[in-house]
Amino acid sequence: MNIREYGMVNLIKGLWRDPWQPGFMLALAVINLAGSVYGYFWYKNQLAATPVYFWPVVPDSPLSTTLFALAMVAALLGWRFAVLRLVAFTTCIKYGFWAVVLNSHNWIFYGGFDALGLMLWLSHLGMTVQGLWFLRKTPVPVHAMLIAVLWMVINDAMDYILNLHPYLFVQDQWTFAVVAAVLLTVVLSAYLVNRAKRHRIWGIL
Repeated sequence: MNIREYGMVNLIKGLWRDPWQPGFMLALAVINLAGSVYGYFWYKNQLAATPVYFWPVVPDSPLSTTLFALAMVAALLGWRFAVLRLVAFTTCIKYGFWAVVLNSHNWIFYGGFDALGLMLWLSHLGMTVQGLWFLRKTPVPVHAMLIAVLWMVINDAMDYILNLHPYLFVQDQWTFAVVAAVLLTVVLSAYLVNRAKRHRIWGIL
């Protein structure tokens, strides 16, 4: 291992131990804001076909990355908004991994592999990783846990009861998409409940 590789390994280890580093958070804020802009553009046709009052629950991934960027900016300013952090990190994990799974399912069963799909797969994998990276180092107050869980449940209801879910690659993916979303909500909710119960934190922010 050369000096440059050794330095990179140490940098990653340092960020793994403490991801709340100003330079790291600033870089992630910029990346996530840029990705969010592209994400909202990606949803333009679906948003145009959806009543305005439902818009907040339609673009799941770009909204998650927008919240993540806001959480990074808030942290840089010294503001610790537990609800913002928890909602941002859990939804990045959920919708990032959901998109990775749906893209993979499309490639395996319907042969829809292309460069755009690969870009979506990688970007959503990044969402998942960043959410996991910060969630493990984030306190889980009970009130914030309840709001994050409720947020995910409401979004699932909106997506699959009111049919506001992101457009699928093929309609035959609908059942798979529902199962994947609900399972992710259950797993993440169980994790958050366990963390909140273990730490018994009752914050007000």
